Amino acid sequence: MSAYYYLIPQLPSLSYNAPIPITSQAFIDLCRTKLSSSDISLLELCTLNPDAGDAYAESAPASSSGFVDAWRAWERALRLNLARYRSQKLKREGGTIEPPAYPADAAAAAKAAVAIESPLEAELFLDQARWNAIEAIQGLSYFGENAVYAYLLKLRLLERKALFKAEEGFAEYKMLYAAILDGRRG
Repeated sequence: MSAYYYLIPQLPSLSYNAPIPITSQAFIDLCRTKLSSSDISLLELCTLNPDAGDAYAESAPASSSGFVDAWRAWERALRLNLARYRSQKLKREGGTIEPPAYPADAAAAAKAAVAIESPLEAELFLDQARWNAIEAIQGLSYFGENAVYAYLLKLRLLERKALFKAEEGFAEYKMLYAAILDGRRG
């Protein structure tokens, strides 16, 4: 446990609306020098993206971390609810896995995000909801393993957010839209 008390205070603080002070890889590299191999294995489970295929079809097996398990359950609920609400919006029947109602804030975030017209704004909304969920799951654990797992997830959210470039995205959207229109005319 004492490794956390040395690691956490030396980290730069994170804010959702601030630039990334350290990359997730640099953070993981630092953790490799300070934490046990079992902690590093749990860090590898702190991801924003499912593995491959239908990764959220079933709940992930329990890990030895309540934080990691709660995060994975939250992200699973978010993604499955997103699939359900997007299918409903597109008036498609079936084909989605029944999403869990808990955690309720994940289901509510999915429903609200689908109502947002701008894809960029919807993604930013979802990432802010993820940030809030990470903080809620972490609770008051500021110097324990939960703080380390939360820090990595927040870094990954900030890196993801930095990838969104509104002007480039809009230019790409206009180009694709024009190509679709040209395809219909041809």
